[in-house]
Amino acid sequence: MPASRSSIRSWPPELASCPILHLLRSGTTLTHIRKAIIPAGGLGTRFLPATKAQPKEMMPLIDKPAIQYIVEEAVASGIESIMIVSGRNKRAIEDHFDKSVELEAELEERGNEEMLELVRGISKLADIVYVRQREPLGLGHAVLCARSFIGSEPFAVLLGDDILRSKQPCLGEMMNYYRDTGSSVISVMEVPWEQTHKYGIVDLEGDGLFPRIRNLVEKPAPGEAPSNWAVVGRYVLDPAVFRLLERAEPGKGGEIQLTDSLQKLNSVLPMHAYKFQGRRHDVGDKLGFVQATIDMALERDDLADAVRDYMRSKLHPEPAAT
Repeated sequence: MPASRSSIRSWPPELASCPILHLLRSGTTLTHIRKAIIPAGGLGTRFLPATKAQPKEMMPLIDKPAIQYIVEEAVASGIESIMIVSGRNKRAIEDHFDKSVELEAELEERGNEEMLELVRGISKLADIVYVRQREPLGLGHAVLCARSFIGSEPFAVLLGDDILRSKQPCLGEMMNYYRDTGSSVISVMEVPWEQTHKYGIVDLEGDGLFPRIRNLVEKPAPGEAPSNWAVVGRYVLDPAVFRLLERAEPGKGGEIQLTDSLQKLNSVLPMHAYKFQGRRHDVGDKLGFVQATIDMALERDDLADAVRDYMRSKLHPEPAAT
């Protein structure tokens, strides 16, 4: 059972002047989540040279850029406004979600109504605004860049490298839990123990779909992970975290880690994990990107049969004629 607002522990100095503190102490909750942050300021070095002049987030999975899947999940979950935290050479992201007058006119002239409707729909997905992260100083810094956009509301964070697919949107399930309990939520999945050093890892207390988070560790050294439950790119957070982020000291790699501030927030505002039940694609990894492309192709009526035939021909080639 999640801790009630009345059971919140003593607040650290960083949160003493938090604008929502009096609401939390009085038992009032702000549970309707309208806004989301999508960090997209990374350099995409793992995909060089493809990302030298193209944002990693715009690399296509079949015929749709990766970041569009993230935006669509947010919208399907009930998010109304999105801030994309971008960086240098990311203008293509803004152009993609903007209205394309010339393209729409060309499609209309050709009578291509199906494609015209698809293109128009992209610019109508959500109210999307942008802010530039001037330096790649970590996920915590990227979230902090959106502080004025969020204000004093609870909010969501969706990481662009993690495409999560399930019957019900992962973020939507987390937002429902926050609405019912007022508890911040982080999505997690089990990973092989030998891979725990690649992730933020949570130590869980109790069973069920939404267990209490006891501890969070950012990319623990091999053999030091408290569990093999890894954070997988979705957060629903209390705005009190901004007070901690603005005072955060750089952590591993000289970056401001979101995990460090969440651990501190967790000590006074108990947080919960959501054990995501669907399929995760890590499209920030080359193999993960290829796997996502194949899986998505196999789900499409216009591609599935041809892709299966091709895969069979590569896996079980016919003997060469003698």
